[in-house]
Formats: sequence, C-alpha cells, structure tokens
Amino acid sequence: MNERRRLTGVVTSDKMMKTVVVEVTRTFRHPVYKKVVHLRKRYKAHDELGCKTGDKVLIVESRPLSREKRWVVQSILRHTGVTELISEDSEGDSV
Repeated sequence: MNERRRLTGVVTSDKMMKTVVVEVTRTFRHPVYKKVVHLRKRYKAHDELGCKTGDKVLIVESRPLSREKRWVVQSILRHTGVTELISEDSEGDSV
C-alpha cells in the first residue's frame, strides 16, 4: 500500500462539474482540559464516480489538480441519496 493520506468524510456539495466538497470530522480529547473536541474541515475532491450530497466517501491525496483540488474520491462507502431524505419528510407530514 502506498504512503498517500486517506480520509473518510461526507459529501456536502456536488454542484460543481467533477468536483465535490467533502467534510471530514475529527474528534479527539483535549490534552489539558479533557473536553471532547470536534473539528470539521472541508476538502475539494475530484469526483469521477458521480457522488451525491450525503454520500460517505473515501478520499485519497493526489497531485494538485487545480488551485484548490489535491484530493480524489477513491470509493463511495455508503450511498445516502436525497430520495431517502424526501421519503422520511413525507412520512412525517402525514401525522
């Protein structure tokens, strides 16, 4: 296996052509105050697989592809389509 960094995150935007914005959440305990800290960072990644908003993806570091893109979507770990969100909302309205 090569030495490239790999991160897992959720697609937050897919409005660009062949580019998605992936939000990676990192959780750790503060060394002095012992509080659980949640940090979020957003990466622009090259997308040849056709990811949708809400998908959980694995991104891998690559050569610079543009001014802001240095990551490529390697695989889609879980599909969470917009159709599932719409069906959940419609069930809640009937009550």
